[in-house]
Amino acid sequence: MAKKKSSRGDLGARERQILDVIYSLGEASVGDVHERLPDPPSYSAVRTMIRLLESKGMLKHREEGTKYIYRPTQSKDSASKKALSHIVKTFFSGSPTDAVAALFDSEKLSRADLDRIEDLINEARKEGR
Repeated sequence: MAKKKSSRGDLGARERQILDVIYSLGEASVGDVHERLPDPPSYSAVRTMIRLLESKGMLKHREEGTKYIYRPTQSKDSASKKALSHIVKTFFSGSPTDAVAALFDSEKLSRADLDRIEDLINEARKEGR
């Protein structure tokens, strides 16, 4: 059976926490993840969720002695872009403008944030995006 490709937008909160731990460490065993989760479920529950993430195509493993070491199948940047695309499609009918408007309405942006956004807009205009 082929592995189903998933995006972070398709994941539950605990699955995202597990991925965040593995991204921060680069690679990790179930024990490494379990000890770094806030209010962790049982070790076996973490192991099950990690295997589920692997079946969704988000993680892969290698054997090190008797344990498996897991690592992401894609960079955090790539996964973030896919998740954001999923959110824009799901919650904003595919409209990046509506997504950005919601961000401006819901977040207090610093002057530095606004300057960075302005720079990104100018760069996109120059590149014809």
